[in-house]
Amino acid sequence: MKKVEKIIIAGGGTAGWMAAAALGKVLGKAIEITLVESEEIGTVGVGEATIPSMVFFHKLLEINEREFMRETRATFKLGIQFENWRKPNHRYLHAFGVTGKDCWAAGFQHFWRRGCELGVAGDFGDYCLERRAAEANLFSHLPNSGLNYAFHLDAGLYAKYLHKFSERFGVKRVEGKIQSVSTVESNGFIEAITLESGLRLEADFFIDCTGFRALLIEQALHTGYEDWSHWLPCDSAIAVQTESTSAPVPYTRSIAHESGWQWKIPLQHRVGNGLVYCSKYLDDDSAKKLLLDNIDGQPLMQPRVIRFKTGRRLQQWNKNCLAVGLSSGFLEPLESTSIHLIQQNIIRFLRMFPAGGVMQSDIDEFNRQAEFDIAHIRDFIILHYHATERDDTEFWNSCRTMEVPESLRHRIQLFKDTGRVFRDGNELFDDSWQQVMIGQGLMPAHYHPIADSMGKEELQHFLAQINNNIDYTLATLSSHEDYLAHYCS
Repeated sequence: MKKVEKIIIAGGGTAGWMAAAALGKVLGKAIEITLVESEEIGTVGVGEATIPSMVFFHKLLEINEREFMRETRATFKLGIQFENWRKPNHRYLHAFGVTGKDCWAAGFQHFWRRGCELGVAGDFGDYCLERRAAEANLFSHLPNSGLNYAFHLDAGLYAKYLHKFSERFGVKRVEGKIQSVSTVESNGFIEAITLESGLRLEADFFIDCTGFRALLIEQALHTGYEDWSHWLPCDSAIAVQTESTSAPVPYTRSIAHESGWQWKIPLQHRVGNGLVYCSKYLDDDSAKKLLLDNIDGQPLMQPRVIRFKTGRRLQQWNKNCLAVGLSSGFLEPLESTSIHLIQQNIIRFLRMFPAGGVMQSDIDEFNRQAEFDIAHIRDFIILHYHATERDDTEFWNSCRTMEVPESLRHRIQLFKDTGRVFRDGNELFDDSWQQVMIGQGLMPAHYHPIADSMGKEELQHFLAQINNNIDYTLATLSSHEDYLAHYCS
């Protein structure tokens, strides 16, 4: 039961510097924080799309949004447009907002479902402000957080920005590659890391941000890994940055291909592109050609291949080591949740900080919460692959017909039978479930009888009023390009 007074963060990148920034801001006056990284080791650096929880994280750290966006060449993000996922040439936009207006007894989707039956309802997404704003390339900050948003950002510039931020709170950086990790014989706790230079660094607690290598949590502590590739079969990605050829749109594009999908992330100064694919159905050379044939603008770098295995570390916190980022596991970037999971582990650790010493009860509770978070996000990502009408390739046939986790099977069946969705505890996604299920072609067979309490004209007026309110708000918004120029260029 040794007090935690010295922390070493092993590895930089987005995960390392987010951890350093939060720990420094909250505990910098009370504990010694050192981050170890090597300029010779590159980072994956493709997690450039985020979700609205990052706005909350920045508010906790009192980060100036204009400054952050200017330094990272960021743009605003209102959602993700999915193209070819349900079937070729079909698209829908999963937006960050709430769709329609709920009743206490039943969600808006029940009234919309009856409206479809009566022929008075438009597309489900027509009743979501964020979706309509995204499709019209509009953005402005609204009072009382009236428009839910996130960011597209340059991951390399973000790490540099947080580096400078962290130094203001006493975080020290040490340059060097980790050569070995020393553990205590009696209890297996990590006591020190030794760099190639011979420098030995001791601490009371270690945060592993060494990426897929997981030097501490796995190579030193042998924590174990749960493989989810039978549900999420893509195991490779190719990333390339390109010049901008048009004004940035306020949404990410996710474009399904024959054996995976492509991302397009618009920043102020360039576009991030990538292809996520399954090597069982597509070789690397063909994947590179497919990506390069489907980008706009000149490439700014050589395409690079990234290998991964979807899954999670069996313990995010093991002994006196916490895994953050890719060392803790990997869910592909389809719904931009990687940075969210980083900040969740950081915030959770700060709330459960072991000031008096590492205790197993803390470890167990931390890991229970972390497993809950990642398992629900896993199910949501699997949904995109499984709930599809595509049968044009072996890859999509395999995804459409595969067995899915029982938790996801229940959600899908409940929605198909009754139109009901539920939020399990404090899980991340809520309205998103019905947006994606409807977008992927799932239509409820029935709706809640409360929707019958409205006559046809009353229901038509109810739906039209929601649309009119959105139209009124859209008229007050600026173009995304103009707002960026005014706000943070």
